[in-house]
Order: sequence, then structure tokens, then C-alpha cells
Amino acid sequence: MKLTSINIGQEQTLVRPNKTEQTGIFKQPLSGPVEITGEGLPGDFIGDQENHGGPDQAIYIYGGADYDWWQTELGRELLPGTFGENLTIAGLASADFAIGDILHVGEVSLQVTCPRIPCGTLAGRMGDPQFVKRFRAAERPGLYCRVLREGKAQAGDPVSVERYGGERITIPESMRDYYEPVMSEPAIRRYLEAPIAIRMRAEKQEQLEKLGK
Repeated sequence: MKLTSINIGQEQTLVRPNKTEQTGIFKQPLSGPVEITGEGLPGDFIGDQENHGGPDQAIYIYGGADYDWWQTELGRELLPGTFGENLTIAGLASADFAIGDILHVGEVSLQVTCPRIPCGTLAGRMGDPQFVKRFRAAERPGLYCRVLREGKAQAGDPVSVERYGGERITIPESMRDYYEPVMSEPAIRRYLEAPIAIRMRAEKQEQLEKLGK
């Protein structure tokens, strides 16, 4: 695998049905070495900080294999950054990853923490009110990551993967479980034992409390 592009988004206004918002989803590639910190990419605007960004979702990755699928599905070319990702990686398919997997990119090490859950902002970006449903059904959500080692990376850097040594919760599985209204106690505890994102951990703990556990 190889890093194709590093992308950041400036603040822009997105007008969609019944809502106008400020967003950084319109990502553009950067040239040369880029510093990646524990909080993500300097200068990358995050409009919805309740659901995006922070140390456990500092970097969002989308893969070339998933881009190829979507280009066939939509019948048009999609440029790096279209899905609002910070890193576009050739040869990567989100379905091949699990929570806890580590990607080494340039000087940087990133650990997968959760899938991207589609929202109205993504639908607005794609110009398709039904895109949330399509994105969910495709099960190609990309990878949110925490930064384990800060440093510089640039387009062309090789990407290697270190698989998580614990029980594997795959990215498609975790996306499906997000929409599962009721989970058993063993299923919830399986997530809580994994290196999941802070937001996901809070959701699972709340589910456990509702079971009276």
C-alpha cells in the first residue's frame, strides 16, 4: 500500500435541505511533507466537533480499493478527498481492517478506532439525499484512527500494517453493530475490551447501563 494523498479542508458553507452548516468536508490535497499530530492535521477545519475529530478520531483514512468500487457504482471519477478523508491510501479496503490495527505511514503510526458513520453532511457533499443509506449498505466506511506516533508523512510514502493481537472486531462488523438497537452483555463487553474510540466507548457503556450491568 502507498499513501496517495494528504488532504485538509478549509471552512466552507454547505447548504442542504433544511440546514446550512459550516464544514471542512471539502478536502484538498497538500504537497510536500505534512506534520501529523495527536489532534490530526493542522489547519483542517472540523465543523461537527461532537461527532468528528478529537484524539481518538484524529485522522480519517479512505482507501483506493473503496474508491474504485464507488467510481464504478456512481459512474464517475472521484478525486482524493471526496469522502472527506485526511489520508487517501492506494490498495486499502476498509473491510480488511479491524479495531486496533496499526498503520505505519512515513514517520507516523495510526491505530484504527472506529468506522465512519455516514451523516447528512456526507450526503450533502455527494449531492445525493439517499447517500447515507447507500454508504451504510456499501460497508466501505473508511477508518478513523488515533495517532500513536506523531511525525511527517507525504504522498508516495509506503504504508505497512500491524494487525491487532487481540480479538478482531472488523470494521464492517462494528458499523453494523452501531445500528443494532439491542446488544447482549457479552457483545458489549467485547467492544469495551478493545481499543475503541472514546465516543464509541461512551455509547457501549451506556448500552451496558441500560441492561442494568
